[in-house]
Amino acid sequence: MPDQALVNSDLQSALAEAKQAYVDRNPRSFARHQDACVAMPGGNTRTTLHNAPFPLTVVRGEGCRLWDADGHEYIDVLGEYTAGIYGHSHPVIRAAIDKALNHGWNFGGRNENEGKLAKLIADRMPSIDLVRFTNSGTEGNVMALAGARVYAQRKGRTKATKVMVFHGGYHGGVLYFVSGGSPVNMPYDYVVAPYNDIEGTKALLAKHGEEIFAVLLEPMQGSHGCLPGDVDFLKAVREETKARGITMIFDEVMTSRLSPGGLQAKHGITPDMTTLGKYIGGGMSFGAFGGKREIMELFDPTKPDALPHAGTFNNNALTMAAGVAGYGEVYTAEAAKELNDRGDRIRERLNAICSKAGVAFQFSGIGSMMTAHATSRPIRTAADIASSNQDAKELFFFDMSAAGIWIARRGFVALNVMIGDAEGDRFVAAVEEFVSARKALLQPS
Repeated sequence: MPDQALVNSDLQSALAEAKQAYVDRNPRSFARHQDACVAMPGGNTRTTLHNAPFPLTVVRGEGCRLWDADGHEYIDVLGEYTAGIYGHSHPVIRAAIDKALNHGWNFGGRNENEGKLAKLIADRMPSIDLVRFTNSGTEGNVMALAGARVYAQRKGRTKATKVMVFHGGYHGGVLYFVSGGSPVNMPYDYVVAPYNDIEGTKALLAKHGEEIFAVLLEPMQGSHGCLPGDVDFLKAVREETKARGITMIFDEVMTSRLSPGGLQAKHGITPDMTTLGKYIGGGMSFGAFGGKREIMELFDPTKPDALPHAGTFNNNALTMAAGVAGYGEVYTAEAAKELNDRGDRIRERLNAICSKAGVAFQFSGIGSMMTAHATSRPIRTAADIASSNQDAKELFFFDMSAAGIWIARRGFVALNVMIGDAEGDRFVAAVEEFVSARKALLQPS
């Protein structure tokens, strides 16, 4: 076994060198960051995009490539954290947006595309009879919970005031449970359960079932390291919630891309409600919540006791046009299968490289979504993800940047439809070079 103290010391030195090279290579991005700090706290308006010592400034995107302020070109395997599934300036979506712009975009009225997009979604997502739009996945989850709570009350479950969520879950900036919760979370009373733990979850439902009006979970936790939900676990939650009259909500804001009908279709598990977002709006600001008719009709404004759901840009003309083009013409069922098959092949190649080298490095995920982990433990629980060496993951980020691969600092990857065989090969080659060059620093502890 290697001397771990020596390995850690060498890793720290390598990381310091990589950071300095990053600083030296990107003076214009640093200047842009300093300018932004004048009027924004830390120069930031989206926490996810903050990277120390400073984030790069993107000035252009085309196809599956990005260019930063210093002129460096990158293959974009981040895909705007799943929202950028169409790549940059996809011609079909660009044409739809141009057409919408030609007809104006702030109507204060209905437009011709909102009904079309709603039908596309209802036809593909097994759990959705009716759907309503929001401006983000966060809003979609907020409104789904609001509807589920009123639904429970009107069904006579007046004691049901709590929400069950899961360790590692991320449902937006105000529903964040990745690192023990967030002080800006919605003020619900949460029951936080262990993900992929059937018995632990059942025990909490047995204890708190009468008080819980909704169980909100991702069928694969995206922001928590692409941690797939065990199918048996997801089925057990479905059975328990159905038996107890609790609304089960699948957050498929990220995972709906992983098959033509989301992971619910892939796994054959139908929740009561589903929340959506990201790419379905054609890369524009978008979110949605939908589900079975009995719940969604609570929002029917033709009924005297309807719940209000406002939002100036819920049906904005640009998103509706881009969504119909993107979801209806570009990301078809056939395209979904092709992209996710490509992702599976790439992830298998990456893991084969890591396994052959005998390093504590691997990639988890499903289809076109994956995350790097600097650990040799199989990725199934929060503890497995926590075992990852964060310094090694950070070194991976800086090495990928130097190699011209645009990736999230946390090692997250979401492929887009513009990536072909050549770009996939370049990504694999960059990871292979990282594993080869850094092998001595990636040894199992």
